[in-house]
Amino acid sequence: MTDIRVQSLKRPVDVAEYLFQRLHQLGVRSVHGVPGDYNLVALDYLPSCGLKWVGSVNELNAAYAADGYARVKNISALITTFGVGELSSLNGLAGAYSEQIPVVHIVGCPSTISQRNGMLLHHTLGNGDFNVFANMSTNISCDTAKLNNPSEIANQIDHALRECWIRSRPVYIMLPTDMVQSKIEGERLDTQLDLNERPNDPEKESYVVDVALKYLHAAKRPILLIDACAIRHRVLDEVHALIDKIKVPVFVTPMGKGAVDEQNPCYGGVYAGESSYPAQVKEMVESSDLIISIGALKSDFNTAGFSYRTSQLQSIDLHSDHCIIRYSTYPGVRMKGVLRKMIEQVKVNEISSQQPPAVKNAVDENVDGSQTITQAWFWPRVGCFLKENDVVVTETGTANFGIWDAKFPSGVTALSQVLWGSIGWSVGACQGATLAVRDAGADRRTILFVGDGSFQLTAQEVSTMIRLGLKPMIFVICNEGYTIERFIHGMDAEYNDIAAWNHHSLLDAFGGKDSCRKLVVKTKSELDKLLNDGDFNSASCLQLIEVHMPKKDAPRALVRTAAASAKTNAKTE
Repeated sequence: MTDIRVQSLKRPVDVAEYLFQRLHQLGVRSVHGVPGDYNLVALDYLPSCGLKWVGSVNELNAAYAADGYARVKNISALITTFGVGELSSLNGLAGAYSEQIPVVHIVGCPSTISQRNGMLLHHTLGNGDFNVFANMSTNISCDTAKLNNPSEIANQIDHALRECWIRSRPVYIMLPTDMVQSKIEGERLDTQLDLNERPNDPEKESYVVDVALKYLHAAKRPILLIDACAIRHRVLDEVHALIDKIKVPVFVTPMGKGAVDEQNPCYGGVYAGESSYPAQVKEMVESSDLIISIGALKSDFNTAGFSYRTSQLQSIDLHSDHCIIRYSTYPGVRMKGVLRKMIEQVKVNEISSQQPPAVKNAVDENVDGSQTITQAWFWPRVGCFLKENDVVVTETGTANFGIWDAKFPSGVTALSQVLWGSIGWSVGACQGATLAVRDAGADRRTILFVGDGSFQLTAQEVSTMIRLGLKPMIFVICNEGYTIERFIHGMDAEYNDIAAWNHHSLLDAFGGKDSCRKLVVKTKSELDKLLNDGDFNSASCLQLIEVHMPKKDAPRALVRTAAASAKTNAKTE
């Protein structure tokens, strides 16, 4: 039966080759993961398909790195082994699901024969259930494909990859060892996957656009508010076209930081309720008579503790799979089609506009007469240091909140994990992002800002960066522990303290003794001198910079949000 099926194929290819060729067609060039005996034969196929094996120090870091890679290259791939490997990656994949990041998770698993016979194999629970781990992943994947039947595999792969791209969430592909070299139809590879969204129902789309434009044309103080899903679902071209056409003030949320060109004259800053920056942003947004919100994710940290004070009666919310105008919801009407039609049909002469708040890097305003590097002074100074097209990765904690106060040059890509908020995510994500930049052939710096506490969770991934010859700038904020936790609860509690590391010796131990640059700054003058140094700015090698700050200092936005979080945690019925 198998021979007859194979003979009927026009161009037989092995399953692993088909899968990896599809990934290459989608733009993947490097594949993260950790080897294990159930995926080893599949890994042999990577080079011939134009893919490079990365190999991280553990599966959790590999998942974080795949997340960072996908944020730069639009999709990524992660390969783990059955059970022990895939479970180690689940926290990173849950974060990718939460934050809507398209990661293809490929799990090498025991053969279909072993599964049918219920064999007592290593990496199993010993109960004959080979679906238990796949079942665990179903809630953090938008599609699960178990590649057990060669006649269905090509369809399963194509469907999973399309779902991953369109829905911008992880997918889970279970690849048994005996299916790796099984033959399927390779002629399909000549036809690229259709990655276009299904078009909106024309009648429903036209109605939504008509209603939205009616309110926009009538508004006296309209504004645009851009959030994370505008990035995730690839509508930034439409967003900028709309900004350029209607020229109303535009603001971003913390998760939307980097979505809008901050040098655009319409850009007015970060809206996060009580923690907005500049201060005038809060009043302008909340007094607006029409807020067009694009891709909103109104989580606690994204809204500075749910401190938004906006009215749904003055809101139009555009999402990837529905739209809401005031209190009416339109399921299945996607924002991309709506935005394109709004841009075509808007009557520019009927648009009222205001002058947005002036946004600048307020360095001089935060000079306090001391040489101590404070959070208030540091982040605006970082804004002056950044260059066009930099990739900026910020860890959950001081960096994530501090970066709100930095005004970006044009083209900056900002990576943060505001919703999932897994401590240590940023180190792996930095590796993935830096590699993605190199794979894209781009001349861009990748800059990581991470606290000393967070760094300790995933520091091993720096060894992968060194092995791959990557050249990020890693700013380790040395302030003696978990600052965000201190401000939520336990300012002086022992559980928020950490051991002091010698970061420079760590780089030596990871193999970077002769290839990495190690720096320490403890004063404003030292930091100023470093950030103005030409050799440092050229980023010709991996550079780790210890930036020493006071233990009990924190960005203003973190202080307010932490207080709100503590209040939420303390609520009772």
